[in-house]
Amino acid sequence: MNTQQIFYIVCGVVAVIMLIYYIRRKRRLLSAFFGVFSGIAALFAVNYFGGSMGVDLPINLFNFCGSAILGIPFVALLIIINIL
Repeated sequence: MNTQQIFYIVCGVVAVIMLIYYIRRKRRLLSAFFGVFSGIAALFAVNYFGGSMGVDLPINLFNFCGSAILGIPFVALLIIINIL
């Protein structure tokens, strides 16, 4: 098993965990929309204003999907990884 297969398996597991989380919420659709749009908005904000703070976070497929699935915590983790 190579690293790319492991990466896809981990991404699938995380997506299933988030799907279960949103299904168990009282207001499923509203919670999912808020999580997706807040994560994408945070990614675009960091991409636009990040240069002035010393963080270069590009918008690519991985970052976009990660911020859409996991939301703001994913963007915060990317910022921390980028700073270190």
